[in-house]
Amino acid sequence: MEIPLGEWRIRPWRRGDEPSLVRYANNARVSAFLRDAFPHPYTPADARFWIDSCLEQERPTHFAIASATEVIGSVGLTVLPDIFHRSAEIGYWLGEPFWGRGIATRALSALSAWAFEELELLRLQAGVFANNPASARVLEKAGYHLEARLVRAVVKRSEVLDLLLFARLKA
Repeated sequence: MEIPLGEWRIRPWRRGDEPSLVRYANNARVSAFLRDAFPHPYTPADARFWIDSCLEQERPTHFAIASATEVIGSVGLTVLPDIFHRSAEIGYWLGEPFWGRGIATRALSALSAWAFEELELLRLQAGVFANNPASARVLEKAGYHLEARLVRAVVKRSEVLDLLLFARLKA
């Protein structure tokens, strides 16, 4: 699977992506808005582990956002279990030098359309820390709507935060 995004594209992870993955993922400002499973510092061993886990997926759902020469971020989804199997949680991040250029919005929009079509999903959702208005705006521009504010729902770096729950439904 490959989805063009102008000068960028969404594509599967592959060996050789490790150096640029570490370059952009090893940034405290990037990890500040992601779950603790996304390590900081982000090491070459972390990059190898991530890429190996993506390569082992029977049906890939986590992808690189890349130029012709390097990975600059990631976008992916996790299909929810049991009675929620037609729903998925979607997530994304970009290296800091690429913030504010519309890349995340294009990637999120493109992967959402792909997920509705290829995975036959009915609903996509994303949680955003309340202290990350830029990410909330990306979701809104990609057709997601705020459904709920989960008060004091997460703790990130010892700070108790609200979580904003956004969703997009299949048309």
